[in-house]
Amino acid sequence: MSIDIAGAPVSFGVFELTDPAAMAHLPGPDRVVEVLAGAGYTGVDLGPVGFLGRSEELRERLRRSGLALCGGWIDLPFSDDARFAAALPGLDEALAVFADAADPRARPPKPTLADSGDERRRANPGGGAGLSLTGERLAAFARNVGVAARRIRDRGFEPTFHHHVGTYVETPDEIDAFLDACDVDLTFDTGHLLLGGGDPLAGWRRWSSRINHVHLKDADLAVLQAVRARRGSMVDVWASRGFVALGEGDLDVAGIVAAVQEDGYDGWIVIEQDVLPTADTSTTVLEQDQVLNITRLKELLKR
Repeated sequence: MSIDIAGAPVSFGVFELTDPAAMAHLPGPDRVVEVLAGAGYTGVDLGPVGFLGRSEELRERLRRSGLALCGGWIDLPFSDDARFAAALPGLDEALAVFADAADPRARPPKPTLADSGDERRRANPGGGAGLSLTGERLAAFARNVGVAARRIRDRGFEPTFHHHVGTYVETPDEIDAFLDACDVDLTFDTGHLLLGGGDPLAGWRRWSSRINHVHLKDADLAVLQAVRARRGSMVDVWASRGFVALGEGDLDVAGIVAAVQEDGYDGWIVIEQDVLPTADTSTTVLEQDQVLNITRLKELLKR
């Protein structure tokens, strides 16, 4: 068993939905890798394509920090054939960046596929009756995932698929259906599973043979319940700080880490704490949380 620990720009407030005006107040790419490397992480997630740079700039930033690229988010509208076909150039662009950054001496990064969802799913975080894909719609979804997976494998990488709140692969039953329909293995995200109505420990035991990437994330279920009560969206979950530092939410962090070790998981664990920044977001607190998160995880891994 070998586990490498990575961090992610999203934990610093940097992801695809961040308001460009807020970016100027957040840690830049050099500061993100500096904080992660200084705290003892060995890898970093790509974040928005281009945030860490491209080509030589990206390679040099990773070399200076000593971090390896662990993966990167690529969401595609798998449930809509026309939109999916139109989005494929974005996948190719991301894969070119992966090829730029891959270090043959390090654990390979995992291009991390996810569904873009649609307005109905994004407006109903936590799932809802009548929203799941079945029959031909599920089969079409699986075919499109297969197309994306072949593109990734043709570039020499192994894909992984991220179940995600507000998309068509969110609840435990939807994850089951996805794994039955596709040969792509799972990015197991503890926080999103909590918000999707699942029990992460039970989920690990249920899917461990199909998990090839882990996002370790804690979540505050009271926040989701409040968002659903006011019919808020996934953006409201992020803005309301539904994801918290490890050990400060509803995740049984010790139980999950023990199960991962007992099963001999060999791969990346990416610690994430999704933050949608606002004007009063404290970058100091965000940076301190990333140190706290890896410290807590390493303590558990030693047990």
